[in-house]
Amino acid sequence: MTARTLTTTRSGEADGQDRPPQPRFAFDAFTWKEIAHLLLNLPTALIGFVYAVTVLSTGAFLTVTLIGLPLLALGLLGARQLGKAERARARKLLGLRIDEPSPLPRRDQEFLTRLWAQLKDTVAWRTMLYEFIRLPWGVLTFALVLVSLFVLWPVLPFLARGLSNVDRMLIRGLLSPSDELERRIAELESDRGVVVDTAAADLRRIERDLHDGAQARLVNLAMGLGLAKEKLLEDPDGAAQMVDEAHGEVKLALQELRDLARGIHPAVLTDRGLDAALSSVASRCTVPVTVTASLPSRPVAAIEGIAYFTVSELLQNISKHSGASAATVDVWRSEDRLLIQVSDNGRGGANLDGGTGMAGLADRLGAVDGLFVIDSPEGGPTTVTAELPWRDRVEEPTRDDVRRG
Repeated sequence: MTARTLTTTRSGEADGQDRPPQPRFAFDAFTWKEIAHLLLNLPTALIGFVYAVTVLSTGAFLTVTLIGLPLLALGLLGARQLGKAERARARKLLGLRIDEPSPLPRRDQEFLTRLWAQLKDTVAWRTMLYEFIRLPWGVLTFALVLVSLFVLWPVLPFLARGLSNVDRMLIRGLLSPSDELERRIAELESDRGVVVDTAAADLRRIERDLHDGAQARLVNLAMGLGLAKEKLLEDPDGAAQMVDEAHGEVKLALQELRDLARGIHPAVLTDRGLDAALSSVASRCTVPVTVTASLPSRPVAAIEGIAYFTVSELLQNISKHSGASAATVDVWRSEDRLLIQVSDNGRGGANLDGGTGMAGLADRLGAVDGLFVIDSPEGGPTTVTAELPWRDRVEEPTRDDVRRG
């Protein structure tokens, strides 16, 4: 089961039907489909042209009012649906296989943000342009094909093929995704929302841990020391006991702060890198873990941190849910990618919907253009592969360097 599809279908390469057969002196099923498409060009072009003129003129006329821009944005959403219908007609009658454009991002719920995204939607504007161009072309193709049906019958297959090829070019040029960049921009805009949500959740967790843990202990410690101060002259033995208890509270508070700091960014990761940090987290796993890290250098801190917390979360899942007796962690670099593979011999059945945090890991990796793949059949074993982009780190002084300096 994959968190992100690893293979994509490029325009015109879906199933081999994108390229029509060579025209021949015959009326086969494919030729009749092309003829039907060309005859339908006129009525569909009329509908699209009227819609485009109405939306643009109404939106422009009402721009001075509060409802002008929202109406224009709504009209552009409708243009997307016209484009979708045209792509479906092309698939059915022309055998043209093109990808659907990426949907508009929906994570931002603010009205003005959604409105601006709709107003600058290049997919909708290219559809509008298509509807304007298609009216004269629709009139021409309808007239030529209609006349050819009664007058130029012998050359109609060749004429239909040539005219429908022009239609294919128009649809590819204006109704297909402009290029892979558009799709990647939409993905990155969506991933930005994931990053923001993840960061907010992490901040809430840190705040909750501080409030319920170290902060509460420090408050109790202050109260205890205050009482001990009051009893210092009247009851020295009782005051000494209270100070001793406060000393124990200080140790616990310090330990909780260390654990919290380790959860934010462990010192061993900063000072010694991913290999040492993964060995440290593996030593705390309840299942014996073998760690193999083959890294010629260190990646940037952000990628290193995501790699560390990914392995940490996976090892926690192995401890809690797998029932395994052994696990392995392998980390290596392949060209410009950092690869991580965590395996165990447990019961299997892991998936993104199992409530074990796998979906969150997939989102976090996807937000930095990474991949997350789970192979976990029932009965095991389980292998999770994560892939992150590699960017070399600019070396910074470690804590030891700072102390020596």
